[in-house]
Amino acid sequence: MALRDVTLDDKYVVEHGHVFVTGIQALVRLPMLQRDRDLAAGLNTAGFISGYRGSPLGALDLQLFRAEKFLKEKHVKFLPGLNEDLAATAVWGTQQSPLTGECKYDGVFSMWYAKGPGVDRSGDALRHGNLAGASENGGVLCLMGDDHACESSTTAHQTEFGMKDALIPVLNPAGVQDILDFGLLGWGMSRYTGCWVGLKCVHDTVEATASVSVDPDRTRIIVPDDFPMPEGGLNIRWPDTPQLQEQRLHEHRLEAVDHFWKANSRDEIVFDSPDAWLGLATCGKSYLDTRQALNLLGLDEQGAKRLGIRLYKIAMTWPLDLDGGRRFAKGLESVIVVEEKRALVETQLKEALYGTANAPGIIGKRDEHGAVLFQPWLRLNGVQIAIEIGKRILARRPDEGVAAKLAELEAQMKRDNERGAADMVRTPYFCSGCPHNSSTVVPEGSKALAGIGCHFMAQWMDRDTDRYTQMGGEGASWIGEGMFSSRKHMFQNIGDGTYFHSGFLAIRAAIASGVNITYKILFNDAVAMTGGQPMDGELSPQSISQQLYGEGAKKIVVVTDEPEKYPQNSGFAPGVSVHHRRDLDAVQRDLREIEGTTVLIYDQ
Repeated sequence: MALRDVTLDDKYVVEHGHVFVTGIQALVRLPMLQRDRDLAAGLNTAGFISGYRGSPLGALDLQLFRAEKFLKEKHVKFLPGLNEDLAATAVWGTQQSPLTGECKYDGVFSMWYAKGPGVDRSGDALRHGNLAGASENGGVLCLMGDDHACESSTTAHQTEFGMKDALIPVLNPAGVQDILDFGLLGWGMSRYTGCWVGLKCVHDTVEATASVSVDPDRTRIIVPDDFPMPEGGLNIRWPDTPQLQEQRLHEHRLEAVDHFWKANSRDEIVFDSPDAWLGLATCGKSYLDTRQALNLLGLDEQGAKRLGIRLYKIAMTWPLDLDGGRRFAKGLESVIVVEEKRALVETQLKEALYGTANAPGIIGKRDEHGAVLFQPWLRLNGVQIAIEIGKRILARRPDEGVAAKLAELEAQMKRDNERGAADMVRTPYFCSGCPHNSSTVVPEGSKALAGIGCHFMAQWMDRDTDRYTQMGGEGASWIGEGMFSSRKHMFQNIGDGTYFHSGFLAIRAAIASGVNITYKILFNDAVAMTGGQPMDGELSPQSISQQLYGEGAKKIVVVTDEPEKYPQNSGFAPGVSVHHRRDLDAVQRDLREIEGTTVLIYDQ
């Protein structure tokens, strides 16, 4: 047998067949596929990607940088955002480009990405963009990077409700192939309905690897023939008043989403039984967990059918296809909804079935007696799901095989609960040579506040640092606390990446308030926390000093391990002094005695 020639570039250049990719790499390939599909349809389109990094999408921009050559060949432009909401506003601009008649392409399809907190801070931009709409040959796909268990965040987050609030439909892929298929479907939906479309991304899917089909025509999009298109259509237009935008979104666009999904639905009854009585409704990562749960109970597809189980995989979690939900539930006695975090599918399914004859009982977040079943905090796992499904199977249809597996799983969970925390815990610490190891030390008697970045770890080290804020709020908490505290001064750590993203505004607020605080800005010329990416623009210790001098900082000093690189007339603001890092303690002692807001730029 002749072996196929394989290269690392295959994931971006192979036009038909299968390639082996991670979920992140699938997201990079996605706009290339859209461009190919458009060319085949006679459209000369371009792509635009912007957003801001953060786990589980922390490596997306790194992969986009590496694929720049391939993206450029497909007329796809990648431009990282200064922060998430400004990136979303730039995406909004791509949809406006055809309005003037000056666009160089037939349309621009756009992809926006953000970690969960970035989705939160971008709510206003997302709402404006979705109300305005997507262009006919463009479309907007919003990647929502959710960290369900708060593994690398300051909060556990679930962004579907933010999207729902902005009336943005949400697709929830369960694997790498789904990422490609749902992404293309999302752009198709966006173009037809004028809505922006969300694509939920958790690390279980975007950090997975799989062999996937990259045939451009794999995802067939059907234009509904039963939707009464309103006068003026559904896409972005100008002029359009806010009142008309709101009415059009509620009255026509969301109805168009329903019609589009009925014609192109990826919701699927994965398997059924002639005498089905128990339905399992699930989506995304939870679909894989549910399949694992059945496997742990010793049930393959045939075994599940034998016991009367129907499995429903839901692709669009908001707005739920209510007719599809009713078809799934028809004839069932009980439905278990398996979904992580807050109930989204469960509440919509109950709404769909409310008042219908012979509706099944539905449980999910709570069980039949009102007790917590699948908790809305942290994440679910296959063992937990298997135990709850197994109990209900045995209550209705005794089975020796399931009973034996259930007993094993319950014993395993009991052992795990009794074992408790590990005897030894490795506390994360700064990397060898990290400048934070020096910069976060404060003088005796002083305290510091943390924030977003590697310096967050200083809170569990012996350096008098505790409490934190959201990204961009660093130091603003002391404005409120300081005026009621007997402590006269506070240090605030902040990285140059956060400063550039949004932290500058918090320093402006501190200066305006007159509070006594010293900002310690670590300048290391990289966004170290998410992979060492370059800054999304030009920034230097000199420019920081000039900006904050103009804002009215009382005193600005620079501490560096290489003071010789800054001779006189190096471009710093007036009055800025440069010190060796060995003098850090003395410099900080001087700054804490100055009333108002002072700044220490630690350059390493």
